[in-house]
Amino acid sequence: MYPVKRALAVLATAAVTAAAMVLTGPAASAESNGGVRVMPLGDSITDGFNVPGGYRIGLWQRFVAGGHTVDFVGSQFNGPASLGDHDHQGHSGWRIDQIDANVVNWLRATTPRTVLLHIGTNDMFGNASGAPARLSTLLDRITNTSPGIIVFVATIVPLPSADAAVRTYNAAIPGIVQSKVAAGKRVYLVDMFRALTASDLADGIHPNAGGYEKMAAVWYDALRSVPDSLSNGTPTSAPPTSTPPTSVPPTSVPPTSLPPTSVPPTGDACTATYRTIGTWSGGFQAEVSVRNNRTTTLNGWTVRTTLASGQSITNLWNGVNTGTSGAVSVRNAPYNGSLAAGGTTTFGFVATGNGALAPTGTTCTSP
Repeated sequence: MYPVKRALAVLATAAVTAAAMVLTGPAASAESNGGVRVMPLGDSITDGFNVPGGYRIGLWQRFVAGGHTVDFVGSQFNGPASLGDHDHQGHSGWRIDQIDANVVNWLRATTPRTVLLHIGTNDMFGNASGAPARLSTLLDRITNTSPGIIVFVATIVPLPSADAAVRTYNAAIPGIVQSKVAAGKRVYLVDMFRALTASDLADGIHPNAGGYEKMAAVWYDALRSVPDSLSNGTPTSAPPTSTPPTSVPPTSVPPTSLPPTSVPPTGDACTATYRTIGTWSGGFQAEVSVRNNRTTTLNGWTVRTTLASGQSITNLWNGVNTGTSGAVSVRNAPYNGSLAAGGTTTFGFVATGNGALAPTGTTCTSP
């Protein structure tokens, strides 16, 4: 267990260092390539304490490799040459309320399309019990200031010296996100907590290079699951606006058994394989993988399944569903119906009910 006094000392040092940089460091000109504006927002983990640039390095490299033109925005600036855009909005030592007090000005100055929010670590050493409410207020501030903005909010990474507080905070985030989605906001959950372990931390608080690389991969997968988060406008083939990324809602107690997986049928043009991603009290998240069994391109697919009693879909992405409980069918979205020979795609959903119960009769057909 990482000593709390040592943890506080590290945080205090980070905060002092950040303050000195703001007061005495030279002003850096914002970098812009004309791409979609993405704001990395948070504390020292967004800044990249221990590894200047942090997760933004690996995320930027993935953007380049994937052919995405992205403009990081924010009033802060740091990172190595391998990070093509050094702008960000990470503030070492800051709590949720401090971000909330400044975020309106930042949003107005940079007008981001998408926000990557990882915040709450410093709150775990103070009034941790009030952190979920402060996060909810911050999300309202962001979405009310910039209607239509896309916000990915992450569970915070492990913090061994405050493990119980972190788990309690993270467990509250899915409900917060769901309340924003129900209000018509484009807020999506990203599970960063399960992506890292204590061995991925350099000092018991901040990730090491390997930990930041894991964070980059999780952010990138989340962004790709919501296609217009990486575009400057809404595409003609936009998925439903209530789509959460394919990430795992955190639970206070990790599952102790393997999630149920349906057995895919054989002999069809395509197969559909179901798995439970994560569960929490009163709900769960699931993913269905669709595979083209043909040696030629598959043009269009439909998955049919029967949900267990008491289960009801509340949000579904990367597909168009008919029905929300009992017998349900899901056809491809306009952008993922064409699958190369042997190719796969996925759709996912969040549902109420007992996630330990797998659906029955899962089949896949194609025209």
